[in-house]
Amino acid sequence: MAERILIVEDNKTLAKLIAKKIGAELDFEVDMAHSLSETKLFLSRYNYFLTLLDINLPDAPNGEVVDYVIEKKNHVIVLSGNIDKDFRNKMLKKNIIDYINKSGVNDVNYIIQMIKRVQKNQNHKVLVVDDSLVFRKQMQSMLENMFFKVITVAHGEEALGMLNANPDISLVLTDYHMPVLNGLELTCEIRKNYTKNDLAVIVVSIDNDEETTALFLKNGANDYIKKPFSKEEFSCRINNSIEALENIHAITNHASRDFLTGLYNRRYFFSNMPAYFEKAMNENEYFAIAMINIDHFKKINDTYGHDSGDKIINTLADILRANTNQNDMVSRFGGEEFCVVVKNTSKNSALKIFEKLREMAQNSTTLSDKGEVIKFTVSIGVAINQEDTLEESVNQADMMLYNAKQNGRNQVVHN
Repeated sequence: MAERILIVEDNKTLAKLIAKKIGAELDFEVDMAHSLSETKLFLSRYNYFLTLLDINLPDAPNGEVVDYVIEKKNHVIVLSGNIDKDFRNKMLKKNIIDYINKSGVNDVNYIIQMIKRVQKNQNHKVLVVDDSLVFRKQMQSMLENMFFKVITVAHGEEALGMLNANPDISLVLTDYHMPVLNGLELTCEIRKNYTKNDLAVIVVSIDNDEETTALFLKNGANDYIKKPFSKEEFSCRINNSIEALENIHAITNHASRDFLTGLYNRRYFFSNMPAYFEKAMNENEYFAIAMINIDHFKKINDTYGHDSGDKIINTLADILRANTNQNDMVSRFGGEEFCVVVKNTSKNSALKIFEKLREMAQNSTTLSDKGEVIKFTVSIGVAINQEDTLEESVNQADMMLYNAKQNGRNQVVHN
């Protein structure tokens, strides 16, 4: 069931415009209230992902709706035509996500972008490092209101331990002057293991010396926020750093993934597997490399069309992905050829896995665009780690695949 957004706006035309835009671009159910009394009824009935609140309502002309909705533990974006600076600052001191002026279509577009942003923020974990309990709580509150998952610690040494325990942290917010390990030392330690493309670091410090700012940026910080800061500056800098990280990951993902199946591609395989290969050989960890090829794939394309051929490739990709472990490597080398590395396994266990994959491919059913049932089989060549290099192991698996094809297809052959 889709989550809900509540729009509270006495201008019914504007409320419908925002609701229509949200409905067209986002997967939310949208409710509209035009007064505080209607707002109370909706909040008593539903839970909301987000509320968009006008502050001048017929029965609440002075922003009373904001306090009421916040009191009910809801996330709030304020919509207002009031451009008075003091009033704006007063509103921003409340526990709201943002204060947006209602002046035109661009503001409606900004609302949509902000909703998309906080949706994505749910996927990110932020580590706050500050020896001041007051600032830790302040930043935690603001970050959680922006939908981030938040962890807080008091100094740099604790932060390093938390990073080891939570490798999925996207952003570290650190103070400069702290006991045990200060912010600069922490930043340097982080950059030994994480690049700017892996993890963002933002320094939040009362130190206003420009040389200090430059020192942090030269040593790997993504940004520097000076205390005291405004809520809007804080939010913008945090969101900008996270968006930059997401964009880099999207570009990297595009370069390392096969466009059709979403599996890793040949380039990624040969960039990342050598490190594992070397580690496994040094530690005597057994693994198996398999080359997998769809039998008579040209005939499938000629008979049912290339779109159906793509469906067969995706069917096999799904089988490979669903029946291997998360740490295994599943990649598409091109065309109808795949490579699977089963890690930390015995020879017998690996061969059972590949035999299961062969059987599942044989038993699968794919429909053509015309509704025709398409059956297919695969040949699999397996090399257990006995070669000196990764390339030799892949070539060995390729040789076993050739033997499987020569021996009649639809079988697993190993060295």
